Amino acid sequence: MEDSKFDVIVIGTGPGGEGAAMQAAKGGKRVAVIERYSRIGGGCTHWGTIPSKSLRFSIYSIMEALNNPIVKEIGVRINPTLEQLRASSRSIISKQESMRQTFYDRNNVPVIHGQARFIDTHTIEIDGDRKLTAEHIVIATGSRPFRPPNVDFSHPHIFDSDTILDLRSKPQTIAIYGAGVIGCEYASMFRNLGIKVNLVNTREKLLEFLDDEIIDALSYHMRDQGILIRHNEAFEKIEGLDDGVVLYLESGKQLKTDVLLWANGRSGNTEDLGLENIGVVASSRGHLRVNEFFQTQCENIYAVGDVIGFPSLASAAYMQGRAAAQHLTDCAADSCLKLDDCPAGIYTSPEISSIGKTERELTAAKIPYEVGHSQFKSLARAQITGRAIGMLKLLFHRETLEILGVHCFGPNASEIVHIGQAIMKQPAPHNTLEYFINTTFNYPTMAEAYRVAALNGFNRLF
Repeated sequence: MEDSKFDVIVIGTGPGGEGAAMQAAKGGKRVAVIERYSRIGGGCTHWGTIPSKSLRFSIYSIMEALNNPIVKEIGVRINPTLEQLRASSRSIISKQESMRQTFYDRNNVPVIHGQARFIDTHTIEIDGDRKLTAEHIVIATGSRPFRPPNVDFSHPHIFDSDTILDLRSKPQTIAIYGAGVIGCEYASMFRNLGIKVNLVNTREKLLEFLDDEIIDALSYHMRDQGILIRHNEAFEKIEGLDDGVVLYLESGKQLKTDVLLWANGRSGNTEDLGLENIGVVASSRGHLRVNEFFQTQCENIYAVGDVIGFPSLASAAYMQGRAAAQHLTDCAADSCLKLDDCPAGIYTSPEISSIGKTERELTAAKIPYEVGHSQFKSLARAQITGRAIGMLKLLFHRETLEILGVHCFGPNASEIVHIGQAIMKQPAPHNTLEYFINTTFNYPTMAEAYRVAALNGFNRLF
């Protein structure tokens, strides 16, 4: 007879579900995981982060090779298809899936496939014919692209961020509606393929949660690459044609392109979970409200990852899952995982990554701060590699020199930012600008940008 009683049930095998399941299992709990798809890993592995970042790397590698002066001199001319560019992602997805399965096997966590539905606060029914019970339940069902009812996503030229990776042939033009993280990342990717891109932003600026200087740098480089950005727009209707799509905007503009990518918002996957049976109410976009410990309105039921909305990052989801599992295993208040200052990694061209406060936030809070810059064009390593576009920006307290924010724009930004993160997280007085001033960095490296930025900022104090 199959087990039906567990300490913890986790719904979903994406980063949030995996983090919760592994942490709970390591804490001595009997854990079961439910996954409605036939393969584990969630959207992150199969149609989100992994395939899109694999495609981005393929595009970037090809473009970098073709722009190499030696390759140009030889006269190499290639025009890879989208299918060829996507090829590497299939093996990566398979490796990721296989690796994650070993995590569950090694920790004796059964993965049960089927649709989970709450019967009550401790009972889950799977596909209507099997019931599991647990003291605690973690919802980690992820999210999907928001699809307004008046947009025909069945049209062969209209895509969302889940279906755009199925694009069979390279279009000449594309309109991207929505200039959030996903919209900006795909705008960079398609432009690097030589496709004409219209990026339609419903807001006043790109990625308004970033530091203003980083936003300005991104906007400049996108326009310099040839991306046409339109701010403060809203769509009136989208008309699919035999040879393309027309995007009608409320401002009166009409954009005719070969294809359209809808990238405006996401919805939490909370339908068919039976939430009405446990008194948990989702928002109009399907997101669940949680407290600082990731508990829903039912204190024994937790929610983590994209299903709770912002920041909707795979890295954050995994840590949220761990934090929820720590809390349900009754960790001491001072030892529970604290999730503050989650770094953002945005895979535009060039990359963006940041952690901590922005200048806008520090100014509003009346915190006396100063700025240190390092322009990549001045670094020997960047000059050697030919990747000289970008900068590192440090924000620090004028009096204590405490690092308050790290903002990076340029190649490998999502890696570079972690050096600053490590120092920011040190207890005072070890979290200050002095670390970067007094530390020897390898030369030539991109990490040297921290010393340059620290000295640049320190010199502003006198």
